[in-house]
Amino acid sequence: MVAFNLNLNLVLHDSEFQEELTTALRDYVGRETPLYFAQRLTNHCNNSEGEGPEIYLKRGDLNRGGAHKINNAIAQAMIAKRMGRKSIVAATGAGQHGVATAAAYASSEAIRAWVGNLETKYYLAGTTVGPHPCPSMVREFQSIIGKETRKQAMEKWGGRPDILVACIGSGSNALGLFHEFIKDEDVRLIGVEAAGFGLDSGKHVATLTRGDVDLYHGAMRNLLQDEEGQILGPHSIGVGYVGPEVSFLKETGWAEFHTATDEAAVAAYIRLCHLEGIFPALEASHALAFLEKLCPTLPNGTKVVVNISGRGDKDAAILFQYQLDRLSD
Repeated sequence: MVAFNLNLNLVLHDSEFQEELTTALRDYVGRETPLYFAQRLTNHCNNSEGEGPEIYLKRGDLNRGGAHKINNAIAQAMIAKRMGRKSIVAATGAGQHGVATAAAYASSEAIRAWVGNLETKYYLAGTTVGPHPCPSMVREFQSIIGKETRKQAMEKWGGRPDILVACIGSGSNALGLFHEFIKDEDVRLIGVEAAGFGLDSGKHVATLTRGDVDLYHGAMRNLLQDEEGQILGPHSIGVGYVGPEVSFLKETGWAEFHTATDEAAVAAYIRLCHLEGIFPALEASHALAFLEKLCPTLPNGTKVVVNISGRGDKDAAILFQYQLDRLSD
């Protein structure tokens, strides 16, 4: 673990590594991704007099592979190569139905496999969970999202965004957007958790809203637990458990957190498809859903950036099944 941490610190300050990563992100991943002005979504969110916020979408869905995950994966693969590792261990779950359960339990299995042979295996963390430096490393490599957003906002309107909105799973896409702006006190950071069937249903993954702080995967974080401290199997149509840094943002008040139900996320998914011709991931649809509550409270001309962490064609079957289940109820 010490060698793992030292390698991270070295590569972050290694000009050769950074040049190689910059080239890969540009030529292979397709960065920088657009900061897209969603005119029709803006019109939808404005009042009857045409006044309200301007909605911009940070288009992570246009990355190679269709999500923000490649930003971190390609960087860590380069680190593993430098360390001479021949075997990669990774958890699965992000972007799949049942992601909440996978995020809580598949990560555990991956970590067990990794620590069983630290000399030859490399744990390629994709989410901001697990022991240090895994969460910090994922956040660092995803911070390209916020760095681009700052640059693009300056080019488009000559200033910073007023509000950043991102869904909250483990926190990789939210921290990727938020981290660049943590010290900007006039930029409002909003994370949106998955409320599943509703906060009172017992079927949700609103760990920041309803969870307790405890130790898990080697870090303090918000968790959903039973009376005996056992981790509960959460429910969501597309978002998983939070990591330690997101929990820290809540405790410090540096970011605010809200929720969106499965029903609201599905409606937001359909809305963006209809208005903008963009298929958002169901994860990102939770952030889009919160716009319905947020926008009526905002002054005219407020610049709002929503992080579209991935594309949603992968989620079409889930959405169709969700709609069929509702019709059969």
